[in-house]
Amino acid sequence: MHLYHSVQIGTLSLEGNIFLAPVAGYSDRAFRSICVEQGANFTFTELVSSEAMIRNPAWSDKHNEKNPTAALLRRADNEARYGVQLFGANPEVMGKAAAMLAPWKPSVVDINAGCPVAKVVKTGAGSALMKNPAHLGRIVEAVVNSSQAHLGNVPVTVKMRSGWDAKSINCRECARIAVEAGAAMITLHSRTRSQMYSGKSDWAHIADLAVRTPAPVAGSGDLFSPEDAKRMLEETKCAAVMFARGAMGDPFIFAATRELLATGFYTAPDGAQRNAAGFRQLLLLSADIGESAACREMRKHFCAYSRGMTRGAELRNRLVHAETIAEYERILGIENKPLL
Repeated sequence: MHLYHSVQIGTLSLEGNIFLAPVAGYSDRAFRSICVEQGANFTFTELVSSEAMIRNPAWSDKHNEKNPTAALLRRADNEARYGVQLFGANPEVMGKAAAMLAPWKPSVVDINAGCPVAKVVKTGAGSALMKNPAHLGRIVEAVVNSSQAHLGNVPVTVKMRSGWDAKSINCRECARIAVEAGAAMITLHSRTRSQMYSGKSDWAHIADLAVRTPAPVAGSGDLFSPEDAKRMLEETKCAAVMFARGAMGDPFIFAATRELLATGFYTAPDGAQRNAAGFRQLLLLSADIGESAACREMRKHFCAYSRGMTRGAELRNRLVHAETIAEYERILGIENKPLL
């Protein structure tokens, strides 16, 4: 089989296997839109709190533009398909939250069993779910049942880590239980929770799951270039790769990876292309959250867009003070605003 190929996730058929991971603070719909333009086959929202959905009825109002958290669920105009990632520790709450996604018509509901940050873990959610695989299974079952009853049986997937720490590597058991409970795909970020984002991702765990798991397995962790994605697909035999930090400031990585897998080479974007993509993201984000907030939010994105660019440090130093679209336009040297 070619390295770039279609993927079947339950009832969902995707033409390719290059995905954007759910990334808190980054994978909003403006950035997802840019990634889709640049060849991402599938995208996920930022993680969404099931508890927040239950406690705030505005979550169920798709047209409530005044609720900033509801914006997490909005599909980009060019997203023909997308996944919503939920996090939580209570099976009943997770099931109810999944049912509330009906107005957004997600193509996939993903369960977060991998987030390592303290504010998520202390609630028993994220990677803390891996401490009790049976409980993770109950959460998967609740969301699957909710999907069948309220979402037209869209696939439920799970994103997890290799384990809590080096002494408790249990991704094999967690994946087995999740699939038995109805999960249609497992994504493995092959670091432990205790590693956070440091150290090296152990792809051997992805390879193990790819062989043992009847559902497709997507690999994540240490994917920072098209070459990394190619090597992961070759070494682990996983069904798909999921870019996270590697896509930040580099949405071109999707098209480049597809080109590398298809032809053996790819063309890297130049500085002007990076600036144009970032500026387009700014315009999209401004339409969602307003110019002032978007200009502040895009400062961190442009720090990523300018990595490795000639005079990138100088550009960053100017952009971190930009407060209007006009200032960004002038600093970036954008002569004509891209059309939305």
